[in-house]
Amino acid sequence: MDFQNLPAILTPDLGLLFWMLLAFLIIFFVLAKFGFPAITKMVEDRKAYIDDSLEKAREANEKIANIKQESEALLKEAREQQSQILKEAQATREKIVEKAQDKAREEGARIIADAKAEIESEKANAVSEIRKQVSKLSVEIASKILRQNLATDAKQMELIDRLLDEVSASSGENKENK
Repeated sequence: MDFQNLPAILTPDLGLLFWMLLAFLIIFFVLAKFGFPAITKMVEDRKAYIDDSLEKAREANEKIANIKQESEALLKEAREQQSQILKEAQATREKIVEKAQDKAREEGARIIADAKAEIESEKANAVSEIRKQVSKLSVEIASKILRQNLATDAKQMELIDRLLDEVSASSGENKENK
């Protein structure tokens, strides 16, 4: 194969290769001095930013997990408090009902006692009234009997003598007992 018939771009001469190599080395040196450190710094910064973001995301996930656990604990505590409040309300309701029942029993007992006292009072009044009527009737009957028995003077004198004998007999017994 004959390299002389090929175009000049495919077969560069030695001078062109030298200048191309020199331009490449200068550009490489400038890039190595200024470009690569900046690129490396940017890549390092980007890596640090990504690592920091991943760390923050991990911390956020941990915080979310902790918040979830805390919220579950708070919900459990709230349910326990709700249960406790309901128990206390039930106990209070039962106490109130019991107090109301006791008060009703006391009021019933008081009403019954008042009624019994009133019945006893009415009974005593009725007995007293009956006694008054009986004594009145007895006096009336006795006066009628006495009028009938003492209709004559002789019967009156006989009764007086008998009563005087009874009085003198009873006073004699009293003197002997003393």
